[in-house]
Amino acid sequence: MLSGAVCHSVPLWCSALAAGCLQCEAGPGRWLLGGVLRRAYTSTRARQATAGDSGPVFSRAPAYRDKLAIVDDSGSHSYRDLYGSSRGLAGRIKAALDCPSGDLHGKRITFLCANDASYTVAQWASWMCGGTAVPLYRKHPLSELEYIISDSQSSLLVAGQPYADTLEPLAHRLGLPYLQLPPTSSLSSLLEAPETQPEPGITDWAQRPAMIIYTSGTTGRPKGVLHTHSNIQAMVQGLVSEWGWSRDDVILHTLPLHHIHGIVNKLLCPLWVGATTVMLPTFQPQKVWEVLLSSKAPMVNVFMAVPTIYSKLIQHYEQHFTQPRVQDFVRAVCKERIRLMVSGSAALPQPTLLRWEEITGHTLLERYGMTEIGMALSNPLKGPRIPGAVGVPLPGVEVRIVMTNATSTTIAEGNSRETQVRSGLEGKEGELMVRGDQVFTEYWNKPEATRESFTEDGWFKTEQRRLELTEVCVTLSVAFVICLTLPFLESPPPPPTHTKTSHSVTLPLSVPRAAQDKSGWDTAVYKDGVYWIMGRTSVDIIKNVAVIGVRDATWGQKVTAVVQLKRGLSMTLSELKTWARCCLRTGKHRAKAGPARVKEMRGGTERERERRGDTNKCMDAHSSVPRLQLEHMAPYTIPTGLVLVEEMPRNQMGKVNKKDLLKHFFPS
Repeated sequence: MLSGAVCHSVPLWCSALAAGCLQCEAGPGRWLLGGVLRRAYTSTRARQATAGDSGPVFSRAPAYRDKLAIVDDSGSHSYRDLYGSSRGLAGRIKAALDCPSGDLHGKRITFLCANDASYTVAQWASWMCGGTAVPLYRKHPLSELEYIISDSQSSLLVAGQPYADTLEPLAHRLGLPYLQLPPTSSLSSLLEAPETQPEPGITDWAQRPAMIIYTSGTTGRPKGVLHTHSNIQAMVQGLVSEWGWSRDDVILHTLPLHHIHGIVNKLLCPLWVGATTVMLPTFQPQKVWEVLLSSKAPMVNVFMAVPTIYSKLIQHYEQHFTQPRVQDFVRAVCKERIRLMVSGSAALPQPTLLRWEEITGHTLLERYGMTEIGMALSNPLKGPRIPGAVGVPLPGVEVRIVMTNATSTTIAEGNSRETQVRSGLEGKEGELMVRGDQVFTEYWNKPEATRESFTEDGWFKTEQRRLELTEVCVTLSVAFVICLTLPFLESPPPPPTHTKTSHSVTLPLSVPRAAQDKSGWDTAVYKDGVYWIMGRTSVDIIKNVAVIGVRDATWGQKVTAVVQLKRGLSMTLSELKTWARCCLRTGKHRAKAGPARVKEMRGGTERERERRGDTNKCMDAHSSVPRLQLEHMAPYTIPTGLVLVEEMPRNQMGKVNKKDLLKHFFPS
């Protein structure tokens, strides 16, 4: 209890959600992994996990036997099938790495698989032989794949059949062993005779490294976030409990499998309880609607997606489901058959939330998480869901607001049951911190970054997360609500009875790494019974270019570059995109300087570019765009908007403030 603190209990519906929650307590225990101090924090659940209940998801598969686990384009796969195929692949991995002991002791196994059963087989096999799973993303350029493989110090590469031509050359170039999976429809060919497949003999799973997920790299090169099996189990069990997972559930999976959302929320959770996952190779609105509305078993009753997917589904609905009877059918099926729909990974636009509710009868459940902490907050499964809010801390998760002064005074601290506010500091802003068993172990091979990310008593600082203040919304008078709302809300929703106001934030899309600088932390305040995220404590300082998120009705935000060019040069958006997609070439850039006023540039035709003198297809060495060592950029990080300025606006301290840029160039 904070000295002189005022305790605010969570309402009954929140308390009910916390039933069975194990209280976390600070402890003196410090533990080591790889010789680097991680965090001085031991909880009740962590101590129990160490006793032996942190087995990976695959350890539960034998109990589910012939229960349907995954349905994909290749057919159906039972838990028995997945377990057997994974054991077969694990044997091949151990043979390729000459590991007669059967324990790789955390060696990294990096794999690139389609969104189907082959992914689970590669993941489980990595764990069965004591390895650390490192998933890759099919849309990453070769340079980024190679960076992750090299940075993680991978020992072996595994490729699903569609990506053999991508990984095999990389394996040869890097001198790494390489295994290719059979077609997903033939995963059973990995099976071996039972006597040649000894059961995994590892028992001390809890603190073993399980998975390295790479961040999107918004503040530099992507960092590898290492989670132990205990971390993953804490994530999974928290969501299974809060979201009511059971073996009868069927979830539709359409997300990439290199982030927490796709891996933990949508795959490991259902596999943990013996549920069924229907996996689509890519997101296609028509196909998603077909599966959601299908009366063919297994019928989907859980769906999770990012806001953009919901926007695309709404667009398809409005274009193709125009008949009233069809609309009635869609609403009836969704309302009666589907028990849970979740939105996350970005701010959910209010119009999207409201329109989806009109179409399906579902109020989307919003939640908040990060690569480093998994899911930290969630709206309730049962009970009021606050539009634009991400709810209360999950069981086992603690949140703290700290005043950034010489003594780091704690303003407020709470968990899923209550919050305590230090007397006299009500309504004060501070840095948001998170603690719990689900919080990651370390940034791979970055001991200094790891050390700086944690306080001495084990609290994770949210300093790498990028949040921006947007509108003001109205929420119900409940304790421990953090708002995460749309970036283009015209006005707050009508206030319900007994309301309190709070600020809200939005998560911008990923932006080019070269155009970013280190961010501050998430600023939060606890006032009037709710937590408010106020924005960032620092501004981004970039000499020649700043990247901002401009409001966009479809994507939430549009990646827009504000660029100050070198004297005598000009650039178009088309050229910027071309440069980002291909290697730089040398040559004379003959464009003339543009007018001294601010211009928003859009790409033109080839003839128009020739008339302007912009003949190069790629920005060259004389361009004002910085050289990035011939590196490609991932498509989703490339700017889709460009503003040229003669002088970069700066404040009195000579710093670039992105919020000011947004207000100046896009005042509406």
